[in-house]
Amino acid sequence: MKHKKTFISDTVTYNKDVNIIIEGPVNSESLKNMTFDVGLNSFRVPKEQFEAIIEISELPEGRIIIARVDQHIIGYTTYLYPDPLERWSDGNLPYIIELGAIELSLKYRKYGLGKKMLKLAMKAPEMEDFIVITTEYYWHWDLKNSGLDVYQYQKIMHKMMAEGGLEVFATDDPEIISHPANSLMARIGKNIKQEQMEAFDKLRFMNRFFF
Repeated sequence: MKHKKTFISDTVTYNKDVNIIIEGPVNSESLKNMTFDVGLNSFRVPKEQFEAIIEISELPEGRIIIARVDQHIIGYTTYLYPDPLERWSDGNLPYIIELGAIELSLKYRKYGLGKKMLKLAMKAPEMEDFIVITTEYYWHWDLKNSGLDVYQYQKIMHKMMAEGGLEVFATDDPEIISHPANSLMARIGKNIKQEQMEAFDKLRFMNRFFF
């Protein structure tokens, strides 16, 4: 499958004099000329996370959408094929891509930039050829800084993901059903065929029991 990457950019102004640029997919050469905010530390230390998104950008399917002030990255989202260890990679279905991470530095979280990154990513016409999935696990959420409980945070995450066209889908995946706050969400591209949707449904429900 050939992966087209349509670059889109938008600028949002806050406090009358702060321009935040939302753009992507950004290639590795551009990323290497930028700096990475120290507040982007939800998944690993910032230096290692920056290296990780550069590596993702170099994958054929990898897509990195960023929010930046000047050349300083203050937020990002990643899109890539599902982890080989997860059920979503079974069959190597080329039209299933995962929204792997979305993160914003703490002081920029009040501007709705997560929603804007998601909406911008889905504007690329090639995204209509994909089923975009995301697995939401409560243990990845910044409950401490938010002051919210898991269900309040879940509601915020669902609302944000809905801005990118993702909705909740049922599944029997053990990790997801291990806690009621976890969820599988997906956006079905307009060009997805019936047989592709049926293959996705088989991935959602793999633990069939026979009596």
